[in-house]
Amino acid sequence: MTYQTPLADFDFLLHRVLKISTQDIPGYADLDPGFTAAILGEAGKLSEQVLAPLNAVGDREGCRLENGVVRTPAGFRAAFDALRDGGWTALDCAPEFGGQGLPSLMHTAINEPFVSANMALNMFLGLTHGAYSAIATHGSAEQKALFLPKLASCQWTGTMNLTEPQCGTDLGLIRTRAEPAADGTWRITGTKIFISAGDHDLAENIIHLVLAKAPGGGEGTKGISLFIVPKFLPDAAGNPGALNAVQALKVEHKMGIHGSPTCQMAYDGATGFLLGDLHKGMRAMFTMMNEARLGVGMQGYAVAEAAYQAARAYALDRRQGRAATGAADPTQPADPLIVHPDIRRMLMDQKSFIEAARAFTFWSANLIDRAHRLGQADADALVSLLIPVLKGFQTDMGFQMTVQAQQIWGGHGYIEDNPMSQFVRDARIAMIYEGANGVQALDLLGRKLPAEGGRAVQAFLALVQTECQAHGPEMDAFTAPLKQASKALAAALGTLMEQGARDPDSALAGSTDLLHLMGHVAFGLMWTRMVAAAQADLAAGAGDAAFLRAKLITGQHYMTRHLPLSALHLARIQSGGETTMALDPQAF
Repeated sequence: MTYQTPLADFDFLLHRVLKISTQDIPGYADLDPGFTAAILGEAGKLSEQVLAPLNAVGDREGCRLENGVVRTPAGFRAAFDALRDGGWTALDCAPEFGGQGLPSLMHTAINEPFVSANMALNMFLGLTHGAYSAIATHGSAEQKALFLPKLASCQWTGTMNLTEPQCGTDLGLIRTRAEPAADGTWRITGTKIFISAGDHDLAENIIHLVLAKAPGGGEGTKGISLFIVPKFLPDAAGNPGALNAVQALKVEHKMGIHGSPTCQMAYDGATGFLLGDLHKGMRAMFTMMNEARLGVGMQGYAVAEAAYQAARAYALDRRQGRAATGAADPTQPADPLIVHPDIRRMLMDQKSFIEAARAFTFWSANLIDRAHRLGQADADALVSLLIPVLKGFQTDMGFQMTVQAQQIWGGHGYIEDNPMSQFVRDARIAMIYEGANGVQALDLLGRKLPAEGGRAVQAFLALVQTECQAHGPEMDAFTAPLKQASKALAAALGTLMEQGARDPDSALAGSTDLLHLMGHVAFGLMWTRMVAAAQADLAAGAGDAAFLRAKLITGQHYMTRHLPLSALHLARIQSGGETTMALDPQAF
């Protein structure tokens, strides 16, 4: 597979749509086009030349447990060293801990090509960054000094340990215990499953963040605490010392992401250090989870981008049949696939999804910077509302688009010698981990929408209305359908409020439709902004005219072929949950 980083699209989003160097966020003034192009260009080269060639290797070889140590695929260690040595792991980490201090938006942007090129390898970085963020937010000064420099550099890597054999989403059921020791540390005992990068040979130490129940915490999630449990206990000099009482018992044999070891972990009185407040572990863990969910939302479209590039190349090269209007290439016995309308439909579906998802993800990262660097509560509330939409909608649709890319390859897409099967298998997990998408929908409906009396969703609707009002008749083809979709969203919210008061099951039966409806409105907003920027550049004679015209057509495709699905989602929500809940369980 040949992957090419979409640098032109990155530049367009950063500097023509978001206009980052003119924003008032600290650090953004330095992000001029030359600076961002240099960073993203180098990230692209690394992705294309080092990471992408190992994608199939990781899929084919997988990871294996040998004598208590997980071995990663051939070439992974050298590639990880290249990421580490280039400073890519610490791009947005604090300078006092060895980072470069760049905004979260730039971390998000450089990680897209890393994911597209090799999703499995990138997971080692993503999990470590999440552990860094959790300790940076909730750790003591001593914990920060010890762990953050090594996590920033990926000299040590990190994990999240939530799931257990008897519980996944319902973390109140965890059985892992933490008992206090006389020296102020804790002894952690229990079993965790589905732990990504739970063990490997890429770093000298692995820092596990483990949810466990300590005495006195009570039942349910309120009694959970979070602990730092290193694989090797740091010695007095801060170097890896004695092996802790933690080990990987097995590596799961999975459908996809074979290059990322998913481990069952056993803690047998392992030494742990309390992170944050006792019995407040969920709050600390959600620092990792929210970041991870944005990263998984990116995986949804980043893998679709790689699959789309392969499908586009195949459609241009593979010859089958003739164009309906007559031979497009009479010199050849058949025309390329791309002359056929149904092939073009699938490619346009993929292209319009990917470009909107990229814009939505970059904008969300921009909101995170606004919340963290300026302390803006409104931005924090808005991005908290959007995270389940970004994760759930983009991974649901990203998987569909990856399957469409495979469909363009026909029978060859089903053969393991070609890349399409791996893309489909890798993309599938993003709908499941970091909170299955049904849980994202429940989180949106049950927690995020009612928060602060619905202030965030009302702000989102007002933002859409303001965008529509900001443009003249030349944008009617975009603002009119966006207005219609936003009205459908408002109507859905009203219906769900009414249903929730009298029949919670009916409201919850519509939660996934609400998530998708809100995702379509968000994408419609993104396309309106992108098309407005493209029109302005075309009118000014600036930029690549062919690139800009393609933006207009691609945006029109989304607004006419996908945004109308908002009416379908509204109809489903308004139908209630009677048929969903009517059958006796034994009748299924």
